[in-house]
Amino acid sequence: MYRKLENTEEKFRKLTASLSDPALASNPQKLKKISKERAELEPIVKKYEAFKKIQKEIKDLREILDDPQTDPELKDLAGQELEELEQKEEKVEEELKVLLLPADPNDAKDVLLEIRAGAGGDEASLFAQDLFRMYSRLAENKGWKIEVLSTSQSPIKGIKEIIVNIRGDRVYSRLKFESGVHRVQRVPQTEASGRIHTSTVTVAVLPEADEVDIALDPKDLRIEAFGASGPGGQNVNRNYTAIRVTHEPSGMVVSCQDEKSQHRNKEKALRILRSRLLDIAQSEQQAQISQNRKSQVGTGKRSEKIRTYNFPQSRVTDHRLGLTLHQLENVLNGDIDEFIDALMIKHQSDLMTQVSGSPDLDQAEVTQ
Repeated sequence: MYRKLENTEEKFRKLTASLSDPALASNPQKLKKISKERAELEPIVKKYEAFKKIQKEIKDLREILDDPQTDPELKDLAGQELEELEQKEEKVEEELKVLLLPADPNDAKDVLLEIRAGAGGDEASLFAQDLFRMYSRLAENKGWKIEVLSTSQSPIKGIKEIIVNIRGDRVYSRLKFESGVHRVQRVPQTEASGRIHTSTVTVAVLPEADEVDIALDPKDLRIEAFGASGPGGQNVNRNYTAIRVTHEPSGMVVSCQDEKSQHRNKEKALRILRSRLLDIAQSEQQAQISQNRKSQVGTGKRSEKIRTYNFPQSRVTDHRLGLTLHQLENVLNGDIDEFIDALMIKHQSDLMTQVSGSPDLDQAEVTQ
């Protein structure tokens, strides 16, 4: 661990020095890259400096205690202070271990959140609407910006599918654990006998891909304009503003029709396409890694049920944690931090176990 810390500190010093190079002023992309890399290392370096300061103070106190000429009263004070510092040293050391865990390169990214009604018909589409509201409230509470990219409504004004872009501070690091199947148990509005139905909604959280992440070759794209369907008036329905983009190599098709502008629909469709292609590329990489690393964190299939929302008992259970909260109303109002925080801690714990058990494990192999 100490070798890693020394190397990190040295790298931080070099990056800091390189920022004063006048040549960087004419290369904004390189400047941005170096600044970002330095900012990622800064918390580790600051914590390590605090750790070394504590170690020096502990060494000085031990010299006082070992000196036979030290006044007994001073020794008592030094002994008390040493005990406090040793506890602090242990705490800071654990914090450093967490900071040294392999970083997920996507954590700082914005996300594309895709919510789709699953089993349960109309009731599933109504719950998809509830989940969209839940994540919208969460975004509002966090000060994140949310933009709807694509929607498809059910006949009863639920949501068949919605894709939204959420932008803010480290959004992916907080939302990546929400991917999976969300199950609801409740009496549907259309159920006269009062029977409880079970429905499902799938949630996918994709890191938003930059153009540098996924370069789309125009030759690989088939772009078609068509008349939009659904609400929106004459402009939406009569003009060919909707856009369908087909990525020929993968066969992936993305359609957008929410905007009145063909240009805006095309822009949104390409953003969705890039993020889906990035997700596929990363999933393939993780699948390859997990063949050799069965304890790999974050490679669970999205088809697995991750959370159940039980309306009759007003409870929400996260099956990955075995954690149940009897606060259904609060959760649906976006108060899901208790789940997210617990999942982040579990993720860190799993990574620490994996890294300590595989001393030669390459950082890329344990990055979620």
